[in-house]
Amino acid sequence: MGTNIFMRRASSSYNIQSVSSVFASCCNFSRTLSTSVSAEVKVGGTLVSQEENGGTKSMNLFTAINQALYIALDTDPRSYIFGEDVGFGGVFRCTTGLADRFGKNRVFNTPLCEQGIVGFGIGLAAMGNLAIAEIQFADYIYPAFDQIVNEAAKFRYRSGNQFNCGGLTIRAPYGAVGHGGHYHSQSPEAFFCHVPGIKVVIPRSPKEAKGLLLSSIRDPNPVVFFEPKWLYRLAVEEVPVDDFMLPLSEAEVIREGSDITLVGWGAQLSIMEQACADAEKDGISCELIDLKTLIPWDKETVEASVRKTGRLLISHEAPVTGGFGAEISASIVERCFMRLEAPVARVCGLDTPFPLVFEPFYMPTKNKILDAIKSTVNY
Repeated sequence: MGTNIFMRRASSSYNIQSVSSVFASCCNFSRTLSTSVSAEVKVGGTLVSQEENGGTKSMNLFTAINQALYIALDTDPRSYIFGEDVGFGGVFRCTTGLADRFGKNRVFNTPLCEQGIVGFGIGLAAMGNLAIAEIQFADYIYPAFDQIVNEAAKFRYRSGNQFNCGGLTIRAPYGAVGHGGHYHSQSPEAFFCHVPGIKVVIPRSPKEAKGLLLSSIRDPNPVVFFEPKWLYRLAVEEVPVDDFMLPLSEAEVIREGSDITLVGWGAQLSIMEQACADAEKDGISCELIDLKTLIPWDKETVEASVRKTGRLLISHEAPVTGGFGAEISASIVERCFMRLEAPVARVCGLDTPFPLVFEPFYMPTKNKILDAIKSTVNY
């Protein structure tokens, strides 16, 4: 939607006041800038200082996301946040207080139209702005698939690097939540990993979410940033209060081991950590790697680990067939075939629509992972 129109308007000095009015007229919100200059934002019922210098603060994942968005808006006047209901904080409260602080020209609601949200973001980014689009649930990103795959991902390439929409970041809550059923629980990351021209990033914790989101927003390429909604309030840790970024496409070994390598991302990492701890009680030493960025992914870190352990297990919530675990498996077999002591194992979601009542049977649980660890090590 509207990519070429935005390009033409950009070349004729089309300003952001006019661009935001495209959605403003649809959403009937006030376009008067807020006069609030409060240094605190109310998140989850508590005031969180956004201007405290140095140190860390204990916070959950959605608060860390809120801080990252605050910093992005505060440090660059070209940054804008838009999506369904973001003006009052969004379904998961990640944008709470931002419209009050930065005004409704920079944080504003859109119509319920994912194709329009992303198409608008492409045009906004093409004019040199940082466009931070929110898709309310990852399950509803599919109407925007054409805009992401055929427009955003190819924008720079098709123009011979004359134009780009690298300032576009698309946030979307993904994965199981315990009661979401098949329309609020999907993990669609693999669809986008097949597309050259975009990056796919998934954090596992509050600190990772803040640092990776700021890196994604400032990266010169379009990024699809999936947030594990299961952890929005459940995951709590110390997070640096200041502006900081974590590198993209750099995996992290979060647990060292010698018998088997486990690779995952997002919410699944906490389940895998539990399985590693139980395996250790049985004398099995597990090395656990958080991939963080799925495209482009850090093959070297995973390869080095597998060459050491000789075994690999990959786990993700998405269905096993065509999941990104298959790409990791194929790549490591190509690189480490002579070093492997057992077939690569995958513990993933089932090849069914995401169930409601039967969610516990669908999920790649700790016990499933532990059984696969033992089976692979004893192969």
